[in-house]
Amino acid sequence: MKTLIELREISLYALLFAIISIVLATKYAKVNKKKGKRPPEAAGSWPIIGHLHLLGGRNQLLHRTLGVMADKYGPIFSIRLGIHPTIVVSNWEILKECFTTNDRVFSTRPKFLALKIMGYNQTMFGFAPYGEYWRDIRKLVMVELLSNQRLELLKHVRDTETSLLTKELYEKSVKSGGQVTVEMKKRLGDMAMNIIVRMISGKRYFSIDANSNQESKRCQEALANFFYLVGLNLASDAVPFLGWLDSVKGYVGKMKRTARELDNVLGSWVNEHRRTRLNRSIKEEEKDFIHVMLSSMDDRDISVDEADTTVKANCLSLLSVSDTPVDMTESPGLAVPKATPLEVVLRPRLPSIAYEF
Repeated sequence: MKTLIELREISLYALLFAIISIVLATKYAKVNKKKGKRPPEAAGSWPIIGHLHLLGGRNQLLHRTLGVMADKYGPIFSIRLGIHPTIVVSNWEILKECFTTNDRVFSTRPKFLALKIMGYNQTMFGFAPYGEYWRDIRKLVMVELLSNQRLELLKHVRDTETSLLTKELYEKSVKSGGQVTVEMKKRLGDMAMNIIVRMISGKRYFSIDANSNQESKRCQEALANFFYLVGLNLASDAVPFLGWLDSVKGYVGKMKRTARELDNVLGSWVNEHRRTRLNRSIKEEEKDFIHVMLSSMDDRDISVDEADTTVKANCLSLLSVSDTPVDMTESPGLAVPKATPLEVVLRPRLPSIAYEF
């Protein structure tokens, strides 16, 4: 009897919470609804979740769904992602108008829980809100880090990693008697990751070989967790007052642990570079991205902690682009392409002297 009463009380509280949530969501939508000319809103919106139920099918391609909506509602229309009104543009002339004449209006970034917790309160270059900080970091990245001169100075990193992969494949072929089938997707991903990590920090962490040191494993695990958690669809991103669901599911705790792990890895890189700068002068061709960013921070009137946070945040921003595989397969996401092995048959065509390194 007592258990039955408790279940009834829980059901009553759940029903009461659902009613309050709907009322609050409706009130929020009315308060934020502006007068004036607005693009048409797609039909089928539900309270609280908006149009999310129309966009989240398992085998549903988002761009095709939005394309069908564009055929029905025109080149510019609105949908609601949770309680957030969102404009969808499918005409290049309107899009050009948005990102040229009115670029400042559209240049900010939405707030995401994962990037707030793991991305140093969303100070990563690619996700920072528009403002003075974003403009300064954009200038630093484009003029100093990704300039043609800097990339040319670091060309030896790309050449070395390509040679190491070629050497590994050749040795594998020789050991097998001249011909062997190998899986290449992991190897190509590791090569790309090593190039990026070396250009950022001067370190080499990723290898198909399972015998990695503890620091390498710690870095790989932290980055893998980061990429996984950033890709989650969190309730709080769509409906902020349902953020407690993310805590109940354990996502918030995992993000905080991953944030600490990432900070330890990135912090060790920055501290090591600071010690190197104190002990000796760094030649221009030896400078990786962290050296360049620290030199830039020296010219700013900010504390060491603030400078280190900026450097770590933008190291993470540059690392985050390396998890996207190049794949032209049309699929609902990255799960299908990643599940498909990329196998090649190794058979050296040139004399062995051509493969000596």
